[in-house]
Amino acid sequence: MTIEISDADAAPALHDAPRRQAGNSAAFWAATGIARGHEVIRRPGYLAVAGDARAGLRVLIQEPGLDADTVAEITALAHRASGPVDAEDPFSATDLSHLGMRHWQMPVMLRPAGPAAAPTMDVTRVRDSADLYAAEQAVIAGFELARFEPHRPGEMFPPSLITQPGVDVFVARIDGEVAGACVTVVHEGYGSHYWVGTPPAFRSRGVGRAVMLGSLAHLARVPVTLTASRLGRPLYESLGFTAATPSTWWSRR
Repeated sequence: MTIEISDADAAPALHDAPRRQAGNSAAFWAATGIARGHEVIRRPGYLAVAGDARAGLRVLIQEPGLDADTVAEITALAHRASGPVDAEDPFSATDLSHLGMRHWQMPVMLRPAGPAAAPTMDVTRVRDSADLYAAEQAVIAGFELARFEPHRPGEMFPPSLITQPGVDVFVARIDGEVAGACVTVVHEGYGSHYWVGTPPAFRSRGVGRAVMLGSLAHLARVPVTLTASRLGRPLYESLGFTAATPSTWWSRR
């Protein structure tokens, strides 16, 4: 993976983090949709990936405060979706409450470019389908993604995902067994993390910290954003991330 940086990337601003996160999330989900063979819908105010009954519909809002016509388009997509619906609004400025979905907020966080400490366990970049499927299983178990059970290898992380521009998957191992995983994406001079997951059997053993440190080593030259859960936020703060603004997530199962 080649990382290009500019002078602007060297001094990231917290106020720009939501827009950077929005663009990076769109790049990640477009890559995921392409790898899965799902429909990728690109509009000025949002990007959507329309998947099957298990993957569902993913909507990534790209601008603060979408107009009524654009909200109507998203509404129509949600009504047509055959499976779950998930929408992410890093600006927390578009109201989707009329869809009757549950919603919550998580902070968009930003880490400036810089080195990271070495992980305390083996962390490697995924290069083959066997490790990719193990990473997939770790994420499904870590996030309790019932929609992908029973497990079908390559359904969540198809082999072509790691050939998409800027996309990498990392795994952490304990005694040779994959104990956690994450996905990183580099887009327009910023990195971002997704699916930082540890199965229940490996929790409280430093796996999440290790896989973050191992992946950050490959992102040392770029600022990095992510959206943090309540439980994950203390870890990310300890790694140099700062909360910028709340992101609103909407979901229907």
